[in-house]
Amino acid sequence: MNADLLSAISKVDFFPSMPGAAAQVLSLLDDPNATALQIEETLKYDPGLTGNFLKMVNSAYFGFAAKVSSVKRAVVLLGMKRVVQIVITSCMSALMRKQVVGYDLPPGELWRHSIAVSVAAEGLMNKLEISAPEGIFAAALLHDVGKLVLGDFIKEDIRNIEEKMSEGTPFQTAEYEMLGTNHAEIGAHILDRWSLPQEIVNAVRWHHDPELSEEPNTLIDIVHVADVLCLMIGIGVGREGLQYKPSQSVAERLKLKAKHIEMVASQTLQRVNELTDVMDSG
Repeated sequence: MNADLLSAISKVDFFPSMPGAAAQVLSLLDDPNATALQIEETLKYDPGLTGNFLKMVNSAYFGFAAKVSSVKRAVVLLGMKRVVQIVITSCMSALMRKQVVGYDLPPGELWRHSIAVSVAAEGLMNKLEISAPEGIFAAALLHDVGKLVLGDFIKEDIRNIEEKMSEGTPFQTAEYEMLGTNHAEIGAHILDRWSLPQEIVNAVRWHHDPELSEEPNTLIDIVHVADVLCLMIGIGVGREGLQYKPSQSVAERLKLKAKHIEMVASQTLQRVNELTDVMDSG
């Protein structure tokens, strides 16, 4: 087995655990009896997280006329699923804002890309009139978490990877050939260690290679297209370049047209800027 692969997998064991509040609220998505009180109980011992949560809820992004001052009120206005998404976003922010040198991503760019993919995924489901699979937001937000582990390994092998890319090899293929793994596989290992649902793990594992999944899956397809879309419009490109396009088989399954990409791309740029402005403000 490739030494880099062994080292990368062993490094996953030392990767930070999923923030406790994020794990707790994520589990509520599968509970039809979940209540606003349960989310309040999760947040009440973390004033900083509560403050970030309410700041996001009261931002122009959501556009409420009156100030929302409690988690209970936010659930009434936004619904349980959206509230859980906001909490997960707030929890994961610090972890994913780091610079990732190997991928040529400055501080905050991996996070901006992750937010953009979650926004694009939602936009695609709306335009394509697809019912949102449970876990789509978490899968989209966390699809590139493996880069936080593989960044150091990529840095060591970057000359060889760039040489392969200059010969026309796609980045993720060169990544795999040099390291014996890629960021999608390592990301799946991380989420598996976090005990996230298997469908989320699978979406992260196959977001670059949806055809290699055991069977077609809407969750994987949407994350794949959303990721490609955001790379196409230059959000989180880094070393990967602009050579991506959606898988033809995925495009056919989703009945995806150029007009869908164009409309969602425009909306994504606007909404991701609004959302990151809120999260970056004081």
